[in-house]
Amino acid sequence: MQLHDLRTSSGITRERRVGRGGKRGKTSGKGHKGQKARAGRKIRPAERDIIKRIPKRRGYGKNRGRTVNAARVRPVGVNIAVLERVFDAGDRVDPKTLVAKQVVRAKAGRVPAVKILGVGTLTKKLTVADCALSEAAKAAVEQAGGTVVA
Repeated sequence: MQLHDLRTSSGITRERRVGRGGKRGKTSGKGHKGQKARAGRKIRPAERDIIKRIPKRRGYGKNRGRTVNAARVRPVGVNIAVLERVFDAGDRVDPKTLVAKQVVRAKAGRVPAVKILGVGTLTKKLTVADCALSEAAKAAVEQAGGTVVA
C-alpha cells in the first residue's frame, strides 16, 4: 500500500469552490460573462419559464376595470320541468312566487331576476309574468294553453 492508495472511509467528497482566487486564473472555470458566470447565480426552472409566458387572463380587453360590468344582473335559470313539478294548473309564475316556493333563493334580501328555460315538458296551464323566457320555454307555455305576461 502506498500513500496515494489511501481513501477516506466515509467517501465524502467536497464540491470544488471556484471563482475565489487561487490557481484557476482569469474566469476561474466559469467561461465568459453572463448569468451563469455571476456569483450566486440562479436559473429559473424551464417549466416556470413556460408558465410565466402564458397570459393570465383573456377576454377582458385593454382595461379590465372599464370592460367588465360587475353590476350586471345575471338571471337565475329555471327549467319548465321544475315549474311542472312545483306549480298547479292555473297558477301565476313570477319571481316572488318562485322564491316563496323555494325554487330560487333571494339574494341579499332581494328577489332575483329569473329566466325560464325550455328543458322538460309542460302540461299545466300557467301564467308567466316578470320573467325572461327562452324561445323553447315560451313555445312550451303557449302550447300548454298558458299565457306570457311581459
